[in-house]
Amino acid sequence: MTITIDSDAHVVEPVALWQEYADPADHELIPKDALGKVNPDQWPEQVFTDAGGRDWVQINTSNPKSIVGLCTPGGLTEAERARSLTWDDMRPASYDPHVRIKEMDAVGVDVTMLYPTLGLFFGSLSDPQLAAAACRGYNNWMADFCQPYPDRLYNVAPVPLQGVDEAVKEMRRVVTELGVKAVMIRPNPYKDRRLSDPAYGPFWAEAQELDCTVGLHSSVTGDMPTVGFERYPDFFRRMVIAHPFEQQMACMDLICGGVLEQYPRLRIAIVETGGGWLPYWLARLDDFHGILGRMLPPLSLKPSEYFQRQCFLACESDDVAFKMIEALGMEDVLMWASDYPHFDCEGPDSAKELRESLEGLPESVQRKVFGENAARCYGLE
Repeated sequence: MTITIDSDAHVVEPVALWQEYADPADHELIPKDALGKVNPDQWPEQVFTDAGGRDWVQINTSNPKSIVGLCTPGGLTEAERARSLTWDDMRPASYDPHVRIKEMDAVGVDVTMLYPTLGLFFGSLSDPQLAAAACRGYNNWMADFCQPYPDRLYNVAPVPLQGVDEAVKEMRRVVTELGVKAVMIRPNPYKDRRLSDPAYGPFWAEAQELDCTVGLHSSVTGDMPTVGFERYPDFFRRMVIAHPFEQQMACMDLICGGVLEQYPRLRIAIVETGGGWLPYWLARLDDFHGILGRMLPPLSLKPSEYFQRQCFLACESDDVAFKMIEALGMEDVLMWASDYPHFDCEGPDSAKELRESLEGLPESVQRKVFGENAARCYGLE
């Protein structure tokens, strides 16, 4: 029997999450006027003209009015529809676990790994205590969200890497007390530190000790240092580059910075990047490791071998990587993901498209992509 695991989907957090789930002692940490600076009547999409007379579109993703469009399949494709969407148009499966399970049953998805939406912003909070409070409140809500279906819905819990001690503490709490299998961080630099920075040693060591997968999930918000954003101000080009480029560099730092050498049982999930870049990137890392390896920390394996041993990559249903999965030896690392319900996904039934993409491949490879690889990645029984 083939199990189907969605390795990267999302919830959309309810407005009252902070008040209802954060510890009362943490309420004073959130700025009281955090939303008061936003004009609720101003549509967050803006058109600007460059020096050549060309018009480009930018979206203020910190404006709450942009969230519905960003979190609705196809929500940004047509400008008029994007402007007319309200919170009442949000798909109930985004915030109601019972509706989510009904949708999963209807399309044949057995298990879903749930990443945050607003929680992706937590990485940009400069105050480690505020970031820790935000993560605690979110993870408490997600514990209730997943509780009715503990073998089907899993929280990939954000942790506050701004403060390493706080991140370790929250990771230990969610794993040992809430049954979490994986935590989430951004691949972007926190406080100008790359993921191979020695300061993160206690975090990687604890993840390995807890047998907890670390998921890397970027964002197009520009709220953290993001490669190319100083060059491209428009939403289209930022959307194209933000996820894959930051993830490629994080992959390089974890491998070539010696993290995976030092922590050989650590598991890494790289999500929402597409998969076409992987063979090129690993080949390039291998090439220059062979030429310039003396400039790196001592590595006992080639970069591609570390990836095969410890990393997994999530791809959406129509990804080009599935067409070359066998030829390039990626059948043990690629996982399926829907990104549902975000604007660039195909909707809840993208698993149907996956079946079409994998048609003709050996059954053993199809089983791996549908769920076996994700089960290994996230440590699911």
